[in-house]
Amino acid sequence: MSGNNQQKTILVTGCSSGIGAYCARALKAEGWHVIASARSEEDISTLRNDGIEAYRLDYADPDSIATFFAQAMEATGGRCDALFNNGGYGQVGAVEDLPVDALRAQFEANFFGWHDLTRRVLPVMRAQRHGRIVQCSSILGLVPMRFRGAYNASKHALEGLSVTLAMELEGSGIHVSLIEPGAIKSKFRANALKLFHRNIDIENSLHLEDYQAQLRRLEKQEQSDSGKLGPEAVHEVLRHALTSPRPRYHYPVTRAAKLGVLARRILPARIFYPWLATQD
Repeated sequence: MSGNNQQKTILVTGCSSGIGAYCARALKAEGWHVIASARSEEDISTLRNDGIEAYRLDYADPDSIATFFAQAMEATGGRCDALFNNGGYGQVGAVEDLPVDALRAQFEANFFGWHDLTRRVLPVMRAQRHGRIVQCSSILGLVPMRFRGAYNASKHALEGLSVTLAMELEGSGIHVSLIEPGAIKSKFRANALKLFHRNIDIENSLHLEDYQAQLRRLEKQEQSDSGKLGPEAVHEVLRHALTSPRPRYHYPVTRAAKLGVLARRILPARIFYPWLATQD
């Protein structure tokens, strides 16, 4: 980080709820100048009422990305110490049931929009000769799950692009890290269920029985939310990625995520993938 006494600035996206909302407030409490984003005016107003500067950003809307970045740079005087790309959504459905337009939309929100904002931040960090870029990926970017093909693919793409960027930035003073959470308490599953019903022809699918079982399980999990860590678990590793002299490339979060990474490392593919198919 910069050695001067100016307040450190960070852009945090996807702050309407869950991980983004929690981390924006926690970072502000820790002394960061936080510039937050959300898609709806209601969520932006909530953030501003809590004393956080917030502006609209929709990763699927290039104009909103450009406007958000311009507003952020005006608010910080052109300074950006860190970017926390977060937000997006998960499209559920078997690969063979997945409309191409739904897959494209998944990548716009989870991949292309992130790349757009990251490219805008990089020249600022290059000029400063320091910066942190932290991507809130997912354990599914490393360990896939059935019926999550669109989301798996977007996060696998993010992993590949981000690690490549980290390699290309070696020696620049800019560090790139990936946070890979498992299930975290948020509205993520509820939003995924809406898009599942909207974009997948459930009743006419060859996977109908599997879908019905998944729906029962997901709806039950939404009601209880038991066994999940809260967004504070992500904030804990985010803080390390932002402040450590040697931030890690990968930060798996939750016990299940760490188990998945370990299993991927030690099990042969002919055992690993069939085992994963039982972990829905």
